[in-house]
Amino acid sequence: MELTEIDHVAIAVRDLDEAVRWYAEVLGAPTVHREVVASDGVEEALVRVADSYVQLLTPTREDSPVGRFLAARGEGLHHVAYRVEDCAAALEHVKAAGQRVIDEHPRPGSRGTTVAFIHPKATFSTLIELVQEGPTSAVTE
Repeated sequence: MELTEIDHVAIAVRDLDEAVRWYAEVLGAPTVHREVVASDGVEEALVRVADSYVQLLTPTREDSPVGRFLAARGEGLHHVAYRVEDCAAALEHVKAAGQRVIDEHPRPGSRGTTVAFIHPKATFSTLIELVQEGPTSAVTE
């Protein structure tokens, strides 16, 4: 398994429109993609930073993982996502190393990616996402 680069750093926010505005106005970083991921109960906005992203996340329902995160911890860093060539192989490598995972099998992610999460109890209290880009995952401006 090899991590090829950082795909994104995810930040949980209460007001996605305000966070998008702030990144554009204060840092000059426009949003390049926006999507509701109903299966995860979130709306995301991707802000491009070189070849990676800042992923701003807000819950679409209170019982979603991001909704529970905001209720317990407030706004802030939610997870770090690393790109991999093969998400299934990377996840199997993590499991074979005896590490705790959230996803037993890769699943569809936003923008056409395939993803899997490693449990923060196995990763120094940081939720980690493995991201495999797919044929439709490239974001164009």
